[in-house]
Parts: sequence; structure tokens; C-alpha cells
Amino acid sequence: MITCGTNHHTRSYNGVHKGKHGGRFCWAVAGTLCGGEPQGTFAKKLMECVNCEFLKKVHDEEGRDFVLSPNKVDKNKKA
Repeated sequence: MITCGTNHHTRSYNGVHKGKHGGRFCWAVAGTLCGGEPQGTFAKKLMECVNCEFLKKVHDEEGRDFVLSPNKVDKNKKA
């Protein structure tokens, strides 16, 4: 299972797509790196992220359980 190569993660998304600290949900985390550059908020970077190979790989691996929007995540759910 692959994880995002950035180190700017949050515990709020622990367990999403079976990752730790948002490592498999980086498109929803503000300030993650893409091409070595910090990105903006989910709303500002979404159009770039949907073309990201990492997001596509997670989508393929998760299938029907894939979550794109942070609004669809139960942050109280334990990993």
C-alpha cells in the first residue's frame, strides 16, 4: 500500500484509506507538497489533485470505499 511522500499530515484523517495521519488522503490536507511546492486548501487544489497519479492509485486500490471529499470522512471513526 502506497502513501503520500509528503510529511505534512494530520491525525484528523488517521485511518482514511487505511493510512496514517492523512498519508493516503493528502488531497484533502491543506499545505501538502506537490512537486516540492506547498499546495493550498482542498477547494483550491482539487482540480490539480484529480489528475495526480497518487490519487488515482489510491482510488484504484480503495474501489467503492474511496473518499474524495473531507466532508465525507467520519473523523470519530477509529482506524
